Amino acid sequence: MPTAKPPEGLSFDRLPTPIGEALLMWDAQGALRIFDWSDYEARVQRQLARLYGPVTPTPGRAPEAIVLALGAYFEGEVTRIDDIPCASAGTPFQRAVWAALRRIPAGTTQSYSGLAAQIGHPTAVRAVGLANGSNPIGLVVPCHRVIGADGSLTGYGGGLERKRWLLAHEGAAFKLAA
Repeated sequence: MPTAKPPEGLSFDRLPTPIGEALLMWDAQGALRIFDWSDYEARVQRQLARLYGPVTPTPGRAPEAIVLALGAYFEGEVTRIDDIPCASAGTPFQRAVWAALRRIPAGTTQSYSGLAAQIGHPTAVRAVGLANGSNPIGLVVPCHRVIGADGSLTGYGGGLERKRWLLAHEGAAFKLAA
């Protein structure tokens, strides 16, 4: 069952990036609803159905402000994505996790347990991990900044190579697998 009614005017576009083509979806108000990688388009379709039910976004040109901010991010101005307006359906717990993700500054990381404590649910580490993994607005809602408690890279929906690239691009410290 969908968690919210479909947003009005849902549109999509594709954007080339240094680490692959991104798939963007936004609503009539210009709020980013989905950011994912086009090689995971089937997952995006499942996510749309889960969040909003049957919906067919129309092709379009992404809002200039979003495109400019993402371009600046990939050119090294890593804080430019902080001001991209986002909106998403999800449970209250998921939205709390996603809001906390947006507060992790570029160039830093957070552990799952630290994130759980930050939102006032210190024992909900696994639930935080699930919410992090179901984040529909990857990169802009920076789930890639969540790493293991020992500083090691953990899963990322776009693949560990992308996560490694994003964290290195932002200047964040993390451990490489042996």
